[in-house]
Amino acid sequence: MIRKPITIQIPSGLEARPVALLVQVASQYESEIYVESGEKKVNAKSIMGMMTLGLVAGEDVTVTANGGDEEEAILNIEKYLSSK
Repeated sequence: MIRKPITIQIPSGLEARPVALLVQVASQYESEIYVESGEKKVNAKSIMGMMTLGLVAGEDVTVTANGGDEEEAILNIEKYLSSK
């Protein structure tokens, strides 16, 4: 299992479209992937779950991946969340 703190750098934060794209990225992997913000922990493959976090640019989250492709999953999710 890998846990990685990531700062969201997408200028608009995670509104509907960026959330949908994040879910697409996460769904490419067989690993279980979760995003944590404060007390909330949400499945990164769930659009509705991710929308409940209401994440904005500059906010810090922790992404957790567990499975056979966890390293690649974390790498690509970090790349997406860090895009400007």
